[in-house]
Amino acid sequence: MNKTTTRKAASAFPKKSAAVRTLERLTGGPLTFASLLASSRRREELSQADCAKRFGVSKSHLCDVEKGRKSVSPERAAEWARLLGYPETLFVCLAIQGALDAAGLRYTVAIQAA
Repeated sequence: MNKTTTRKAASAFPKKSAAVRTLERLTGGPLTFASLLASSRRREELSQADCAKRFGVSKSHLCDVEKGRKSVSPERAAEWARLLGYPETLFVCLAIQGALDAAGLRYTVAIQAA
């Protein structure tokens, strides 16, 4: 692979925003749906039980999602973002990225509102 091909391949993947880099620094690792959800819930000063009630799921299900043991659909990610009062884009993007990672597919997700 020559330098031109390498540059084109690198530019095909979106760069991380300053906000994502800050969140990764705060969470101590790569930003995942699980870490974003947990930090957003804590930021809103919600217990897992209160948050689970707001989402209409069990506390154990929410705990499993926050620990990365269970994933959520993009639709559910969008719904939870709305219920917490956050923009849907990052929640949906990370939910899709998590599904790709779990499947062993080496793709990077970038989405924008239509």
